[in-house]
Amino acid sequence: MIETSIDGVDLRLETAPTLFSPRAVDKGTLAMLSQASIAPGAKVLDLGCGYGVVGILAAKRGARVWMLDKDPAAVALARANAAANGVDAVVVQSDGFREFGEAGFDLILCNPPYQADFAVPKHFIEKGFNRLLLGGRMAMVTKRELWYRNKLAAIFGGVTVRHVDGYVVFQAIKKRAAYANRTAG
Repeated sequence: MIETSIDGVDLRLETAPTLFSPRAVDKGTLAMLSQASIAPGAKVLDLGCGYGVVGILAAKRGARVWMLDKDPAAVALARANAAANGVDAVVVQSDGFREFGEAGFDLILCNPPYQADFAVPKHFIEKGFNRLLLGGRMAMVTKRELWYRNKLAAIFGGVTVRHVDGYVVFQAIKKRAAYANRTAG
């Protein structure tokens, strides 16, 4: 069980040893949240939600929240944690966007898994772009900069990069309906 306060919001989160960062909220997630502006009423997707900290915080800030993860244990804990923290959220099990049809998001927040081949974050960025409204934003956090900066810039046409506590926080805005660089796929 994690009991924490993020930006003055108290959270109580049940975790499991098999999930990412089971003993404390991940410092990368905290870095991303420190840079994310979550407006009340915004439609927000917590992509790769784990046990739900990002989505629950967004819901506490008044957002309409969807949480998505491929791990059934993560989905079950995210649902339970949302209920235990008194927020409503739609929690869906899906391998990325493959079994998830919802679109029209104002904000997608993601702390992607760090993998050598970049297949997962490539899918998240390309398909996430298509799920955002025009003017919608994608925020990601990693410890690696170059590939993410290049990929987000190719798809979105630009990206803001901030270094926070040893992490790299990226924010990109969807300014057009199609990828900025048509060869970016």
